[in-house]
Amino acid sequence: MQILPFYMVCDESGSMSGPGVDAINDALPELHQEISTNPSVADKIRFALIGFSTQASVLQPLADLSELTELPSLSAGGVTSFGSAFRLLRDSIEKDVEALKAEGHDVYRPVVFFLSDGIPTDDDWRSALGELHAEKFRYAPKIIAFGISDADAAIISEVANFKAFIQQNDAISPAVALREFASSLTRSIVNSATSMAAQGGEGFQLQVEDQVPHFTTLSLDKM
Repeated sequence: MQILPFYMVCDESGSMSGPGVDAINDALPELHQEISTNPSVADKIRFALIGFSTQASVLQPLADLSELTELPSLSAGGVTSFGSAFRLLRDSIEKDVEALKAEGHDVYRPVVFFLSDGIPTDDDWRSALGELHAEKFRYAPKIIAFGISDADAAIISEVANFKAFIQQNDAISPAVALREFASSLTRSIVNSATSMAAQGGEGFQLQVEDQVPHFTTLSLDKM
């Protein structure tokens, strides 16, 4: 079976407390419902949730969402260690892909939706990010990065290797932006799985929107 792993890597630092983390937690049941009740999507997609603040943790190991009754909630506190997120992500992807391949699946390159509302507080996060790059990691993921609130556009662009988005302005709340992030993730999963089914795996292309409401699309070509 052809499998496309998706990882949602979400900032759980103290600045996400209140409306921010609430908005994500409100959106997760919708994401679960949309995917788990669509057999043609659920068959091809595996989903994992990683939260990070001072440390990172796997809140939901990679799973078939049709086999879960619900997704866990995020909680906010601590600082913003990007490095801990990238190190845990690399370890998780390596173990997950090896396990799927051992079960006889054809595994497509993993997809990461990364979200932060601030600036990394650790100095060595770039070296941890570098360990996810293709020249160092055979299962290097495609990373779509989103920044809201106080996130820095240049840093969000640096994290991404596929697409990057930054919240447009202060006219909307971070909670609204977060709902759009979750909706974009859900649509990407559904559309990508539908494309896989239609293409039979041949010529498959990841389906991620070029424009997301209330976000500016960032160029990944600028130095």
